[in-house]
Amino acid sequence: MNSAYSSIPKRSYLELQSHNDSQNLRSPPITHVNLVPFDDEEVVGNGYLHSSNGVHNDDDFDEDLGPEFDNHPLIDTGSKTGSGISGAVFNLTTTIIGAGLMALPAAMKVLGLVLGIFVIILMGLLSEYSVELLVKFSVLVKASSYGEVVQHALGRPAKVLSEIFIIVNNAGVLIVYLIIMGDVMSGSLNHIGVFDQWLGHGVWDHRKLLILVIVVLLLAPLCALERIESLSLTSAASVALAVLFVVVACVIAFIKLVEGKIESPRIGPDFGSKKAILDLLVVVPIMTNAYVCHFNVQPIYNELEGRTPQKMNWVGRITTVICIVVYAFTSVSGYLLFGQGTESDVLTNFDKNLGIRFSSELNYIVRVGYIFHLVLVFPVVHFSLRQTMDALLFEGSAPLLESRKRSLGLTAVLLVLIYFGSTMIPNIWTAFKVTGATTAVSLGFIFPSLIALRLGKQRGCLSFGEKFLSRLMLVFAILVGVFGMIGNIYSIKSQSE
Repeated sequence: MNSAYSSIPKRSYLELQSHNDSQNLRSPPITHVNLVPFDDEEVVGNGYLHSSNGVHNDDDFDEDLGPEFDNHPLIDTGSKTGSGISGAVFNLTTTIIGAGLMALPAAMKVLGLVLGIFVIILMGLLSEYSVELLVKFSVLVKASSYGEVVQHALGRPAKVLSEIFIIVNNAGVLIVYLIIMGDVMSGSLNHIGVFDQWLGHGVWDHRKLLILVIVVLLLAPLCALERIESLSLTSAASVALAVLFVVVACVIAFIKLVEGKIESPRIGPDFGSKKAILDLLVVVPIMTNAYVCHFNVQPIYNELEGRTPQKMNWVGRITTVICIVVYAFTSVSGYLLFGQGTESDVLTNFDKNLGIRFSSELNYIVRVGYIFHLVLVFPVVHFSLRQTMDALLFEGSAPLLESRKRSLGLTAVLLVLIYFGSTMIPNIWTAFKVTGATTAVSLGFIFPSLIALRLGKQRGCLSFGEKFLSRLMLVFAILVGVFGMIGNIYSIKSQSE
């Protein structure tokens, strides 16, 4: 058979060198191919791989390069662009600090100040440890997504289950965002909306129409972006808006505390009624939900400039510190401000006179500022939802980055489904109770601990301390899920009665 290709001598190998035109940064790299003689007994010296029998062995290849090989991309495209540590921190922080922040003051009302702060810190530390486990074993098996590392450790059925959990969890979170936007801007059963206060009741205050306008005009353009790296600036802005909310809430609480206008808070949980005990069972899963970011860990790591597991661990640690501080101050200040009247969505409490100067202006700043925060958080969570949906429905197809039509189609379908979901679920407490006890606890703690225990046993790379913490986290997560579901079932029965 005639061919335009010529064979390479058996005792030679190829050396590939890329050269970029420094005068034209937009020109593609030029690749030079040099034919280099191969010696039988030549050892590794200048970065070349050698074999004494001329046969390449994949296992020897991995062993020779050592663990440092896993710290770098498999293919060097010559691009040095990517997200720095600050951009990665903003994206990961944005994934965590969303609607869960608004439910934490109500959780603090159930747990009391001391136990509430302890649970916030404990959940943050456990979440950070599970993120580090996820990064470690994702790099070890060269997995580029959450589902891939689950498949390496637990098999394909577990991969499909994890992807379904990501879809349910993220869709639920995004539905909650839209519910909050509707509650704040158009009002709810017991609270007046911003537009009612500004313009009075009218067509502009229709809840479903308002949410639809937000989805089409604000969320759809951001969700159409193809790379999570593109959302670094919007993530930074969203973190700034969340911090603004925390600062304003803390200042108001401090002023009222100094003036003696705050009721004495409960220090511990209340066991005095059946309802209080049921709330106690479901509140820990709600706090678990507040820290789930694991589905975005691999995409953020993949686009991290000069990526290494150590650098990603620092991203996780900085993010955890930020989130613990923001969550603790928000929970305490929100609970102090509204006491036993704290709503499941604390934003709706900011529609009344706070009893201080400039109360009306501060209310608007808090509510409108946080709505913009959620608008900027929405596309970050949507990104992993779209990626996971694509992996589940179009397995084996070209990457989503290479199919703009498929990307836009998935984005449109998901936004439509999320919009209709937001019109059916009554409040964010209901959504968080269910996802917190099922998908959130599984994605954040059960799957990472199972991955670590299974792959750690296979590869022998898990220390005694890591094994102990992984087992402890697994048992804790299962108990949280079981008691959370029991609480949900009894809560549904009580409401039906």
